[in-house]
Amino acid sequence: MNTESLGAIFLNACLVNNFVLAYFLGICPFLGVSGKMETATKMGAAVMFVMLISSMCAYGIHAFLVAIDAPFLQLISYIVVIASTVQLVEMFIKKISPALFKSLGIFLPLITTNCAILGVALFQTNKEYGFLESIVYALGAGAGFTLALVLIAGLREQLNFADVPKISKGTALTLFIAGILSLCFMGFAGLGA
Repeated sequence: MNTESLGAIFLNACLVNNFVLAYFLGICPFLGVSGKMETATKMGAAVMFVMLISSMCAYGIHAFLVAIDAPFLQLISYIVVIASTVQLVEMFIKKISPALFKSLGIFLPLITTNCAILGVALFQTNKEYGFLESIVYALGAGAGFTLALVLIAGLREQLNFADVPKISKGTALTLFIAGILSLCFMGFAGLGA
């Protein structure tokens, strides 16, 4: 059992070990959906929801698989839960907001293969978190993912109005900004245990 406080778990997942900027997991939506602030926040919320549901299910699945002595089924079980949750989110967004569904495009179903979500499930299991700790860890990881998306979306929107040399426009500039953000988040390493 882990002895970290819930606040420390949240801050660790959100800032210190941010899944995008420290572990470099979930880069696909980070680069693909971060062109506009509105799309980035909605994608962040969708990923946070999937992380939360997957984390809760992963806790139960892990306990069940350990009880029946079948931990080798852990990875495939997590993937099935994540894929099912993404399908529910996709159907919900398509029904509620077709415009958002269209703006997220291929990146919405790609949440299924977002390694940050699988990373949350695997990391919480390896850290032996309890149920409440798992929920806080997933919320922190989702908040960190959303924070990273919103930060880069805001910067990219502002750069649309800047006079940027032609050679560094587009993907090159986005990767450069992502690298600088990653370096900035390294400053939070002193907060972690």
